[in-house]
Amino acid sequence: MIQTQILREENGSLNKRRRDRNQLGQTFGATLEGEFVLQPKYGNHKVAVQSELRAKWDVFYRFCRLHSVTGTVTGVVSVSLLPLTSFTDLSPAFFVGLLKAVIPFAFVNIYVVALNQVVDVGIDKINKPYLVLAAGEYTMGQGKAITSAFGITCLALAIIFQSPPLLYGIIIHFLVGTAYSVEQPLLRWKTKPFLAALGIGLHAFNLQLAVFCHIQKYVLGRPLIHTKSFVFVLIFFILFATVLGMFKDIPDVAGDQAFGNRTFSVRHGKKKVFSVCIFILLIDYVFAMVTGALLSSFLLNKFVTVIGHCTLASLLWGRAKSLNLEDDSSVESFYMFLWKLFTAEYVLIQFIR
Repeated sequence: MIQTQILREENGSLNKRRRDRNQLGQTFGATLEGEFVLQPKYGNHKVAVQSELRAKWDVFYRFCRLHSVTGTVTGVVSVSLLPLTSFTDLSPAFFVGLLKAVIPFAFVNIYVVALNQVVDVGIDKINKPYLVLAAGEYTMGQGKAITSAFGITCLALAIIFQSPPLLYGIIIHFLVGTAYSVEQPLLRWKTKPFLAALGIGLHAFNLQLAVFCHIQKYVLGRPLIHTKSFVFVLIFFILFATVLGMFKDIPDVAGDQAFGNRTFSVRHGKKKVFSVCIFILLIDYVFAMVTGALLSSFLLNKFVTVIGHCTLASLLWGRAKSLNLEDDSSVESFYMFLWKLFTAEYVLIQFIR
């Protein structure tokens, strides 16, 4: 009897220790071998919060179309380097001035692409149902709030930074972007092919000119002198930006026809507009190769500009030959490829000096 009682007490004590260890394991985590690993009790909640934040960021990222913002930021940085004449120009004042250009231009870019989605949500439900507003991932109220916030902020920053070229550049970008999308008399330029191409070309011209003048005069404190390389930059990017504006409507023919938008693609057909876009870009690259060979001061610069643009033109031609214009996903992929070429050019222009 005594032995039985002792065994019961030992078993009870052992079970109690096991319960205590299990409870401790739930708090800190334990391996199968009984080794304890520090682990927050609310780890699952933390993971859920992180997952939710990532999902919200993904929706915001897609709504802001940050691939175009990347192109804008790259462009601002690249054009800001053109007025520099030596490494001593890379001063703290230069980087502050660079940020003053990058931030408002990035914000006005987001305003423009967001406004376009707010206005075109009906068309996008046909052409691009995966876009945030068209898919219902944001409400119309949320879309308008984000659009307004970026629009107001970009204008406010342009005023605060007290650089006339930046202020004029942001205002022009804001007004042209608004005129491109908003449904009002004499506006809605995207439905008028000539005005659509003009507006997109003006965007490119405006950014290059505003940033160059801002850095040259109001950051470096030098008189405004537009070099030959800067003139090349203006011409090249105006043509390229115009092509981007024409090309982006190619996969949108169905929705544009349904809503009466007489874009180039609706009027002339996908194939013809596509051929014109590729032709303009190839001419643009030939122009870049000739300019690089003639204007670049050093042999290495000449080599890089000629070979670099020849390579980009070859990549463009190779992709263009295999594109199926009836496959909207392929057309969208090609459009993103054009943005990569657009961004790559900002590297090559540094060698035309």
